Amino acid sequence: MTTTPSLQIIKSLYEALTNGDVTTVRPLLDPQIEWTEAEGFPLGGTYRGVEAVLKGVLMRLATDWKGFQTTPDEFIDGGETIVVLGHYSGIYKATGKSFQAPFTHVWKVRDEKAIRYVQYTDTWLVQQALQ
Repeated sequence: MTTTPSLQIIKSLYEALTNGDVTTVRPLLDPQIEWTEAEGFPLGGTYRGVEAVLKGVLMRLATDWKGFQTTPDEFIDGGETIVVLGHYSGIYKATGKSFQAPFTHVWKVRDEKAIRYVQYTDTWLVQQALQ
């Protein structure tokens, strides 16, 4: 099965995020991206625009957590919609507690840029590391 351009973009995003490569991440996101973190997640809510995502989510994850990892286990290619199944892990710096939780990410890609991201995860597992 061939890889669609949308799937390749999302795979490139995960690779860049794993490497902390913001230079690669930025052009893969639409300037008006709508990024939704699950309610109950430490950064829960919807962020609009690349700068809001970088400053409000990605940089804070790097600052607040030690070794925070987003590990994709499976990619489901639906054309413009890409679903990613995987797991998070990391240690919350303020408490020293670690966690691991499964996630589902739903991406929408248009014109070779991610225009929407929605996170689904077990926020109870994340909250245990915060307390």
